[in-house]
Amino acid sequence: MSVKLALIGAGRIANVHADAIVASRDARLVAVTDAIPAAAESLAARSGARVMSPDEIAADKDITGVLVCTPTDTHADLIEKFAKAGKHVFCEKPVDLDLARAEQVVAIAAGAGVKLMLGFNRRYDPNFAAARKVIDAGRIGNVEMVTITSRDPGAPDISYASRSGGIFRDMTIHDLDMARFLLGEEPVWVSAHASVLVKPELSDIGDSDSVTVILETASGKQAVITNSRRATYGYDQRIEVHGALGVVDVANHHENTLRIGGADGYTTAPLMNFFMTRYLASYAGEIAEFIACIKEDRAPKTTGADGVIALKLANACVASVAGGRRIAV
Repeated sequence: MSVKLALIGAGRIANVHADAIVASRDARLVAVTDAIPAAAESLAARSGARVMSPDEIAADKDITGVLVCTPTDTHADLIEKFAKAGKHVFCEKPVDLDLARAEQVVAIAAGAGVKLMLGFNRRYDPNFAAARKVIDAGRIGNVEMVTITSRDPGAPDISYASRSGGIFRDMTIHDLDMARFLLGEEPVWVSAHASVLVKPELSDIGDSDSVTVILETASGKQAVITNSRRATYGYDQRIEVHGALGVVDVANHHENTLRIGGADGYTTAPLMNFFMTRYLASYAGEIAEFIACIKEDRAPKTTGADGVIALKLANACVASVAGGRRIAV
């Protein structure tokens, strides 16, 4: 029996998720809604869904789950609305920019008996997931240090950045979740440094574009995260996990694996230059997980609680920069 799903939002990421749902044997996209009617109509037309209002989706007993793909400041209210309507909810990160509100709606979803899955898509990247399997198999021994490099090709426009909650809650939050995923322990200390080196206008809204974070666990494991809103050479996404017996790493993805050798050495294809291209498989993987957790009646692998913990860590990064000190989580 197919799981009937609705998309709340019809923008860029919603279109990616729509493709994953349409390709699934276990789900059907039956409804789409968006504040911009033309966007909803366009996505509905190409996916075979109907355009419905949020209230109509909430009232439709045939719709099992919804995917919230709207601006950050709408997430909490939509989670609450659909959880109270008995719908399972997949939501893009973060749950909310306010920690208390995030904790509240996670509790509301739990009280309603519905599944709340957070869109930390990088856990579903085949390569990062393979690295976790290597760790679990004991091939590199006990994890000691994690290094995560995440650099965007360019900075976001100010209108987006002003609603995003800042680089730590918008960009670094993915890497904070990956650090937890790879460390296998919860960080208890956070140290962060931030600068504006790429887009001076970000200073006007209290944001940064170049940051470094150090996470420490109670046992002394460390994770170092470096983020930049500028990578002239492409979308830079790398991880390395160092353990007592060895190391595992995941390199950048290139547009293809072509190498050309000559007198001046070797040249390779450019890096992928867009997150939706680099992480296409991970987006499909997280939608497959959302469908599976509904069909199998189990908790998703990335829960609302994971969203709350990542937000706490992001908030600790902000506090560390503001206070110039190490912050206990």
